[in-house]
Amino acid sequence: MNETPTNDVQRTTAVPPDTTMAMVVYGLYLAGFVVGFTPLIGVVIAYVYKGKGPHWLDEHYRYQIRTFWISLVYGIIAFVLSFIGIGLLLMVALAVWMIIRCVKGFKGLQEKRAPHNLETWLV
Repeated sequence: MNETPTNDVQRTTAVPPDTTMAMVVYGLYLAGFVVGFTPLIGVVIAYVYKGKGPHWLDEHYRYQIRTFWISLVYGIIAFVLSFIGIGLLLMVALAVWMIIRCVKGFKGLQEKRAPHNLETWLV
C-alpha cells in the first residue's frame, strides 16, 4: 500500500537561528586567557557573521565586536599603567569584566534574546 502525503495539513516549522558561531566567539574570547590570539579570531568571525541573522543575534555580534575593542583599549591602558603598579589591578578588573560579558552573552544566546546594556562600556 503506497500512501502519498496529503497537502491538507502542512506544518510550517520555523527553523531557529544557528547560534553556534556566536557561542564560538564567546568561547574564543574566554580562551584568550590561555592562548592570547584567539580573541582576534573571534572578532573576525563576529564581523563576518554580523548582519546574517535575526536582529537579536546580530546584536550579539555587535556586542562581541564592542567587547573586543573596549577590552583592547582597556588592556593597553592597563599595560601602560603597569609600569607604575596600578596596571596589574586594572588587568585583573579587565579579566573579570571580560568573563562577565561573555557569561552574559552565553546566557542571552541560550534565552534567544539580545544582550542587555549593549551600548555601555561597563558590564
